[in-house]
Amino acid sequence: MDLTFGTGGLRAVMGNGSHQMNLGVIREATRGVALYAREKLKGTEERPRIAIAYDSRHQGEAFARETARVLAVEGCEAWIYPKLAPTPALSFAVRYLQCDLGICITASHNSREYNGYKVYGRDGGQITEQAAENISVCIQRASQDQPGEKEDWQTWEMDFDSLQRLGKIFWIEEPVLKAFLKAALQYRTRRALTSDLKVVYTPLHGAGLSCVISILRFIGVRELTVVPEQARPDGAFPTCPYPNPEEPGAMRLGMQWCERKGADILLATDPDSDRVGVAARKDEGYCMLSGNQVGILLLDYLLSTRKQAGTLPERPVVITTIVSTALAESIARAYGVRVIRTLTGFKYIGEQIRRLEEQGEAEQFLFGFEESCGYLIGPYVRDKDAVGACMAICEMADAWKAQGKTLWQRLEELYAQYGHFTGSQRVFQISPQECKRKMMRIRRGLKENPVMEFKGRRVVRYKDYLSGTDGLPPSDVLELWLENEGKVVIRPSGTEPKLKVYMENILYKS
Repeated sequence: MDLTFGTGGLRAVMGNGSHQMNLGVIREATRGVALYAREKLKGTEERPRIAIAYDSRHQGEAFARETARVLAVEGCEAWIYPKLAPTPALSFAVRYLQCDLGICITASHNSREYNGYKVYGRDGGQITEQAAENISVCIQRASQDQPGEKEDWQTWEMDFDSLQRLGKIFWIEEPVLKAFLKAALQYRTRRALTSDLKVVYTPLHGAGLSCVISILRFIGVRELTVVPEQARPDGAFPTCPYPNPEEPGAMRLGMQWCERKGADILLATDPDSDRVGVAARKDEGYCMLSGNQVGILLLDYLLSTRKQAGTLPERPVVITTIVSTALAESIARAYGVRVIRTLTGFKYIGEQIRRLEEQGEAEQFLFGFEESCGYLIGPYVRDKDAVGACMAICEMADAWKAQGKTLWQRLEELYAQYGHFTGSQRVFQISPQECKRKMMRIRRGLKENPVMEFKGRRVVRYKDYLSGTDGLPPSDVLELWLENEGKVVIRPSGTEPKLKVYMENILYKS
């Protein structure tokens, strides 16, 4: 089947044909995006302005340059980072340069065979479902509208460098990247680090190296070791074929360097540096923290430090997803903070921040997180940001180390105060068609069988998001509550042929 354009844009294995990622598919998608952008500005004399970034994946630079070239010949103003850059830096550039859209060439944390094409709206957030549908229609229309006149063909065949000389393609210069770092630094929680915090960092062969090192050096991390085997950008990901910081295999080398250096924490960013995985000292070794555990640690730390500093806003808001830990509500409630739950995917968190901004309340947003290691510490971008998150995690680890505590010890204190939770995830690699069949079978069982069980525990109630519920858009998600305070969420992945099952057990403090 041909690739289908959605809210995540396009993502697939690289190869020939319209069902895989290649220059032809990039070309066709970009013509549709250009048509969509022009129609949004119809009736004005403005040319659409579109920002472009790419990460370390194979063909990333070639895909990005072709995107810029096609946008230019299609009447748009293309702004492109001259070297690989984190996805959050693209989100920032869209707002900073007052662009109409943004395009990032990335497949995030997928395995090395993949690449992708993500589109961002003028607010710097991933596009909405309606925008994705409109772009999809424009792609179909553009594919039927080939250049006709000889002059059109001459323009269409112009190369990147010629279009740049004509003032149709522009570089996103270094000051924009520095402004991105400065924007993240506005959300510092400490004037200076007070312990001898030792940090090991790995960019997993991706785009995070320069920005993460810069921000950590700026806040005062002196004992910083970069995993040398994973420092160089490399789309083959030779040391971690699946460069996902949630995966133990991706963290293996970093953990070894922690042992060598006696580090306090390990930070690992994925190829486009929007997710960060964390491991910390525990007893005599090191253990990975889950995305949920890092989320509640950061939530507690940010709320407590801002309350102590008197900088909590009047109506503070935290945003998380329906598959993230329910313990977030308990912590937020203790500080009088409202929690908004969204569907899975940071585009929905960004959408909620946009709504706050439209109401003049963007600064009420304190923190956003999802269980898959995505965090945002302020409204300066509209996607998860591993660069700002690395800064906040180091400040948090430093604060607790100054009090003689590791992150794991602080986590146990939170469990004692708010309640203990255990969470796990199972991923089943199956085709989209099989995903649909399984979801239908589960739904039918829930409706027809009053004693439905999950792993031997009775399902006491359930929620089906297929038709939309709780003010959320329709989504192929099932949420089950089990006896004895258990919860399960089942959903197909939006980017890979997988069925995901999220399980959580909570023992609340009485």
